[in-house]
Amino acid sequence: MEPEADAVSSDASSTSSIQTLISFYSSYVRNRFASIIPATNSNWLHRLSNLYLPTARARSKRRGVALPLPLPSSSLESGTTIEGSRVFDVIEDILDHVLSDLHIIQKNLHFWQTRAEGSNASKIYFMVFERGPGAFIDGTVQFIREYAAEGTSARHFYHSASAYISERIMVLTSLRYSLASFLAQAYMEVENFGEELAKDPEKSMPVLLVTINGLFSNLEASIGHLLSANQRKDSSNDNNHLVPLLFEQLPEVNQEGSQWTDCEITDAINLVYQNLSKLDLHLSTIVEKHRKPKKVAQNWVQYTFGVVGLSVCSMWLINHSRLVGSPDIDNWIREAKDSTLGFWNDHVEQPLISIRDELFNTFRKRHKGVMELEEVQLTSSSLHRMLLAFSQQTKGQDIPENTSDQELLEIVMNRYEKELMHPITNLLNGELARALLIQVQKLKLDIETAMLELDQILKANEINFAVLAALPAFFISLLLLMVVRAWLKQDSRAEGRGRVARLQRRLLLVEVEKRIMQHQIYLDEGLEKDAQCMFGLLLYSLDCLYRAVERHARETGEWLCLRQDIIDLAKPALQTSYKLTITSRMERLYDCLLPSLTHK
Repeated sequence: MEPEADAVSSDASSTSSIQTLISFYSSYVRNRFASIIPATNSNWLHRLSNLYLPTARARSKRRGVALPLPLPSSSLESGTTIEGSRVFDVIEDILDHVLSDLHIIQKNLHFWQTRAEGSNASKIYFMVFERGPGAFIDGTVQFIREYAAEGTSARHFYHSASAYISERIMVLTSLRYSLASFLAQAYMEVENFGEELAKDPEKSMPVLLVTINGLFSNLEASIGHLLSANQRKDSSNDNNHLVPLLFEQLPEVNQEGSQWTDCEITDAINLVYQNLSKLDLHLSTIVEKHRKPKKVAQNWVQYTFGVVGLSVCSMWLINHSRLVGSPDIDNWIREAKDSTLGFWNDHVEQPLISIRDELFNTFRKRHKGVMELEEVQLTSSSLHRMLLAFSQQTKGQDIPENTSDQELLEIVMNRYEKELMHPITNLLNGELARALLIQVQKLKLDIETAMLELDQILKANEINFAVLAALPAFFISLLLLMVVRAWLKQDSRAEGRGRVARLQRRLLLVEVEKRIMQHQIYLDEGLEKDAQCMFGLLLYSLDCLYRAVERHARETGEWLCLRQDIIDLAKPALQTSYKLTITSRMERLYDCLLPSLTHK
């Protein structure tokens, strides 16, 4: 046994020696490499190491912070750069996480509050038909059992549905209260450190990290109190299986910023990201148990009927297809194709071709109509010569050739009236026959002139006839365009472009105004914690408003003024009366917040 023990001890000592040697040489190589890098780039290694941290920032998966940090305006005007400072990245990530979690909680809370406002029948319908097939089966079985046992299951079902919804509203409201208070505290601490952060971010970072560590402790106590309260209220609640939220705490270090090493600052930053990951995980677990049902679960009845209807239609199609030897579908496809081609040819292609031909050829070929202008001019010249010769013979004197046809025609008519006094005699020996022939020539000229004008009118309206033939296709195209336009503008989010999106932006502004007033009411009543929570909710509403109006305000050139107004509304020290003045101005002035009826 002794030789074996000596062998084991020798192996252990050799392993320890190897580990010591590796540690020595790794430290040596690291120190040599650090000595090569200039001192001005001392943060480069830490930034490189942050790329491989397990708590690396995943901004692409989150909403991204929108509301600017509460920094002094002088630092912004002087052009102080804050992009490369770690402290601003940490602060933005904290606000980003909290605002994203608040958004998820608020979305689910709004759903349950809407359900709570419904009637008892709507609550029962939701409990049975809008929570999925499993809930439908369980609810139906429970309803039948209680009805068979007591006969009063309807009233019990009302209370059960109300309790189910109220529990989720209570939990989500408490979570929102805790997160909003944490958001308000963090935002006000950043504002308190604003001057120091603008001057020297790295120097003020240790004190700010210690403050943030204390805020995490307060948040841990608040959420833990919520969890314990729910456990006491309902011992069968699923929250009993939740692991308590325990944040990592900073070690006992000197809070003087000058005595913090760069490694200690890096460790403190990593600790913050670990706490954010724990917060996200804990909140996601709670919210998952109290979230609204998914769209598939809410509409599973409609989807079921849709699947059944699709199955019936599929079977009907199979019975009329080639699979069972039926030519019905082929015949229907052929008829539909012929009808479509006929409609396209009669109401689209041919009218468009006619319009094209008329646009290029009608006005050039207008002189080649049924009645040509030269024929009318020839008839007019012949009539003028006949009138002139008749007038000269009747008057017995020369008449100028430039005499108008109207004057010559008066001479002919006067002679015609005299000849009619002895029609038979004058028809054989007089000028009555000649006067009649002149009137026939005049009637021919009038007919030819009318035909020429009618021909021009018909040629000019050939385009109108072609357009009239294309009207059915035009109206169908217009209808399709309206459907596509409505589909593109169906985005009801506040960031959209439609009428509903504009209404959502105005409702966001109303929500901001209400929370400003409620915050002041809590302050007047001495409810500091409630006022703090309401300020956090105000910051959340301002963040939503900031995101909703940014793109539209940039397009209209109003962004700089609107952005500054939103920043002013987020200032805790600004008087409530001035904030309400700002909201009133925003509602009346900015185009992206105007009602749709007044929008040009």
